Amino acid sequence: MQRLIRTAVGAALVASLAACVITPPPPAKRPAPRPRPTQPAPAQPLPPPPQPAPTPIGVERMNDVLGRIDSLGRRIDTRVNGGNYPPPQGQALHRRLDVIRQEATDMGAQHGGGLTADEQRVLNQELDTAARAIGV
Repeated sequence: MQRLIRTAVGAALVASLAACVITPPPPAKRPAPRPRPTQPAPAQPLPPPPQPAPTPIGVERMNDVLGRIDSLGRRIDTRVNGGNYPPPQGQALHRRLDVIRQEATDMGAQHGGGLTADEQRVLNQELDTAARAIGV
């Protein structure tokens, strides 16, 4: 009798394990998703237009202004070394020329490295004032 009970319990145990191992049925097919309405792609920002090549005359104007600034800088150094005015005054004049040089490069950057005639005229007026202060 005990054998019969053990066999029955063993069979029940094997049956319960067999039920766990059975593969589940394949999932039911899902309906295909509805196509979404197409939307236009978001607008990409346009790249900046290419900078025009500087005109040779504009680059020549820039070089003229920068050459004049360099010349005035050498003149300041000569006058400071000659004792015409003290080094602090020479430094102040150099700073003034540095400001003018920065203005020139900022103006040139707007036109691809060159200057317009009006910009050159303005810079030359500032350099004339600086030259009078230097004592040309």
